[in-house]
Parts: sequence; structure tokens; C-alpha cells
Amino acid sequence: MSAGRLNRLLRKKEITSRQILDSIIRQAEKVDPEINCYISKAFEQAEEQAGSADKLIAESEAGYFTGIPVGIKDNICTRGLKTTCGSRILENYDPVYNATVIDRLDGHNYVLTGKLNMDEFAMGSSNENSYFGPVKNPWDLSRVPGGSSGGPAACVASGQAICALGSDTGGSIRQPASLCGVVGLKPTYGRVSRYGLVAFASSLDQIGPVTRDVRDAAAMLNVICGHDPMDSTSLDKQVPDYTSYLQQDMKGLKVGVPRQLMVPEVDTQVRKAVENSLKLLKDMGAEIEETSLPSLEYALSVYYIIAPSEASSNLSRYDGVRYGYRAQDADGLRQMYKKSRSEGFGEEVKRRIMIGTYCLSAGYYDAYYEKAQKVRTLIINEFNQAFSKYDLLVSPTSPTTAFKLGERLQDPLMMYLSDICTIPVNLAGLPAISIPVGLSDNGLPIGFQFIGNILREDNILKAAYNLEQAVNFNHRPKLQGNQDD
Repeated sequence: MSAGRLNRLLRKKEITSRQILDSIIRQAEKVDPEINCYISKAFEQAEEQAGSADKLIAESEAGYFTGIPVGIKDNICTRGLKTTCGSRILENYDPVYNATVIDRLDGHNYVLTGKLNMDEFAMGSSNENSYFGPVKNPWDLSRVPGGSSGGPAACVASGQAICALGSDTGGSIRQPASLCGVVGLKPTYGRVSRYGLVAFASSLDQIGPVTRDVRDAAAMLNVICGHDPMDSTSLDKQVPDYTSYLQQDMKGLKVGVPRQLMVPEVDTQVRKAVENSLKLLKDMGAEIEETSLPSLEYALSVYYIIAPSEASSNLSRYDGVRYGYRAQDADGLRQMYKKSRSEGFGEEVKRRIMIGTYCLSAGYYDAYYEKAQKVRTLIINEFNQAFSKYDLLVSPTSPTTAFKLGERLQDPLMMYLSDICTIPVNLAGLPAISIPVGLSDNGLPIGFQFIGNILREDNILKAAYNLEQAVNFNHRPKLQGNQDD
């Protein structure tokens, strides 16, 4: 059930938070040994939180997420519960503070089920780069769940949490949401505080919800949004009630379909599902038109210069000195740095650090990093022009459905193409949402992406809600534990 539906049952005293949590724990015991969503479970702490929530509900003090089990991606700091970023180098890191989003959820008396698996330091599109093993897609255990928030998406899809928080640097919430048949929302850059989010690429990272429906995503946004003086990039803007935009009214909404996001790599069945969704939007009164943003052709190249460059800088702090993994048998400081980082980081993280260091090095900075930032500005300007004409832009979320585990590990370029439809959104700091709109012939979910202008979450939520109602996607994975109790 969605958090909204469970909240109504809690308020009517037809169910308790403890009963909801017990069902989540039973499901996790049944299916997580195969799926591998959780890095750290917090079920004992969750039972205490559920008991406290039930007391509040008895006193009629229930908010939307009071007593609702939520999983947290393991790059978001939680005091007293390990935050590993899916990496050996932070295997035993225990934060002494909460991320701002955690404090805000605490203020609504949510129930923390645990920390969720992810590609190491959020670098990956398949969740195969985790030190703690790959996450498997609940729809087909031989396939990937997407990445880097594969743990949150698979967790919600398989019923091991009602909602989850992920992070999105180049599509890391939306792409796994698409591959796992759930809703994933990336807010406007700066809308949600990054304080306590372990940095990958600071100009691109953003925290957002992974949920079972659009209403839950809007409600989660209500909780986690807002200005935070602890984050210098946090926007000091009033937060509306995002659930108030969930109205069935699409008349006159202008929708652009960028041809650069309907790339040849888009699978035939994905393309068909997108075309069917566009027809539904048109039937509801939206005005659909193909458009062109020529600079999007370079978005992937720009991203894989800027993101690794920022990662190279951000990850330089992991040197084995103050915290994190330290090699034991090093001969001197220099060798300790080298061995600690060589043994502590995985292959993909090392690849991106080297790419980023190269792009920032003397003689290459102007040719790569500076040029990439200029093209990023062109991309932003083209989005601004598009939004002077359209309320929304739309595309597939992922060019394909979930691919096989191991299929792209030896071909990084093919792996990077998984994010071709999502990366431009992060480069421009825009809000976007992915919702499931159908299944492929072999029963795998297909996602549809709505992109809005800066701070126009209202448009993407309204459109996503309308399409969600029209599609009525009510499928779920056929897992061992998914029988109704």
C-alpha cells in the first residue's frame, strides 16, 4: 500500500504502525537475502519508533509519514547508524550527525527501517558497483535494478519499505525507479538540503523521494524541502503544499518532446509505451509538440567531464588518515595513502577519479573542464528557451528496460548510455519525475519522464498524477513474499 493509504488506515485506528512494520520485516526476511537491498537494517530501533508513533496516533497527532517505514540510501548521514556509501573505504563510518532531510523526517515521526544499498559513492547505473554486492531487480532477479539508487528503488518495489530517499546526480533516482516500476522524483537543485549527503558531484547532486505513487512523492517533498543555512546552495524559497497540485486537469498544458531524448538507443517497446503515454496526455487536453534542443547531443560528454572532476576533488579527503579504511602494512605515509585508496575504492570509483584528475590537470583544464562548463551553459540556455514556450518536456526515463546483471560491466560507455535521457536534467538543475507506464513483453517496467522548469515541481506533479490515473499501473513483482496476508 502507499503511505497515503496507510496513513488513512492509521488515523481510523484500523491498523497500527507496529503491524505495518512487522509486515515490512517479514517481507525483508523473505526476499532480501536474494535482492540485497539493505546494507544496514535498523529493525530494533524501528520497533521503538513504531511504538512511539502509535502513541502519537492514539492522541490524534498523526502526520502523513507518522509511523510509516522509510528506507534511506546509504550516502545520507544517519546518526548512530553506519553510512557506507556502498564502499569499503567507509565500511565502518558511523556519522555523529543527521542529514537535514533525516531531521525533517524525524520531525514527522517516521520509522527508519535501515540504510539501502547503492553503487559505490553513487557512481553507476546498475547497482553492481557496491562493495556489499549487487542489488537484484525484484521483477527479474537476473537483471539490474538500475543505479545508483538501486537499493531504494528495489526496496520499495519489493515491499521492504513503503517509501525511500535516494540521491540523483545524473538520473540515480529516476533511472532505477523506471527499471523497478516505482515513482522517482528529482527536485530542483537547491530545493532540498544536501547537508549530510556524502558528496559525489556537488553541482549536480540532489536528494529526492522514491515512492509507490505520485501523491506519496509530493507529500515527501513537503517534508524534506525548504531552506537550510547549513547548505550554501539551498534555495530560500517558500515551500508550497505540493499535494495541492494533484488535480485532474491537463487542459491547455503545453508539452514539448525533445527529439534529442528520443535517441536511436531507445528500445522499440519503450518507444511504444512513450507514444501511448503521449496519446493519453493529448486525450486529456495537453498540447503535444516535437521540439529540438541541439546541445543535448553533448550532455553525456559534458556530464562525464564535470561529474568525475568534482568527484576527484570531493573524494580526495578519503586518505586513510582521519576516518575510513586504512591499509595496515604500509611503509610510510605516501604508501599508506596509495594502499588505502587502492584497496578502499572500487574499480568504477577509481576510473572516475582518474578521469576527473586528468580533466583538471595543468594543460587539460581548458580543453576539457572549462569547455564542458561552457557547453553546460548552452544546455541551460536551451532549456530556458524551451520553457518559454512549453510547460513541460517529456521523454523516456531510460532508453531500455532492466538489462542483465554483468551485461555492461566490461563496457563502461554502454553503461553510461543508460543515463542519456536523465543527465541533461541534472546539468541544468531542473526538477523531473519518472512514473511507470507499462510493462515490456517480458514483464519488465517502463518509465516515463516529465521535466519541469526551475521550481516548477507543480507542473511535473500535476502531469504525472494525471498520467498515473490514466495508466493505472497496478502491477508488482511476483516475488516469494508478495502474497497478501
